[in-house]
Amino acid sequence: MHISEGVLAAPVLAGSAALAVAGLAVGLRHLRPEQTVPSAMVAAIFFLASLVHVPLGLSNAHLTLNGLVGLVLGWGAIPAIFVALSLQALLFQFGGLTTLGVNTLIMAAPAVLCALAFRPLLASSRPRLVSLGAFFTGFCALGLSGFIMAGLPGSFGRSLSAAGLAGTTRPSAAHADGRTNKRGRCELSP
Repeated sequence: MHISEGVLAAPVLAGSAALAVAGLAVGLRHLRPEQTVPSAMVAAIFFLASLVHVPLGLSNAHLTLNGLVGLVLGWGAIPAIFVALSLQALLFQFGGLTTLGVNTLIMAAPAVLCALAFRPLLASSRPRLVSLGAFFTGFCALGLSGFIMAGLPGSFGRSLSAAGLAGTTRPSAAHADGRTNKRGRCELSP
């Protein structure tokens, strides 16, 4: 789930970058020295597992494993996911550098929240509860990431018009009047 560059409005990018930096600071503060190697290994698994992308509208669909990262690292998931997404942006142009903050938030915030929410089940002595906690952490982290990403189209602003996608996320006057071109896109006369 990567938001491509040039899609989101500048205020959304700036706000998400600020939140991502704050999350990175908290995550690095919670990351103990003995967690460095496991953090690097989990970041590498996250990086490799999400390399296979299937185009889906303005974004991509792929294996995420953000719930697993949250389970293993807790707050340390934020820096691990940031590093993996940074490498994907730099090496393979998945997402981009300007959208790194929002992509980090989309993946890392649900990972941490779900890991914290289901941690009591994981600490249980009953194997069935541990399995349920692990399942719900992964399932809910992925679902919450999807909900966050689905809520972003309202933040696209004028960049959708520049991309030629006006009218695909919210109705316009042209759609209300039924004026569309052969491709189904709205036409506004000057």
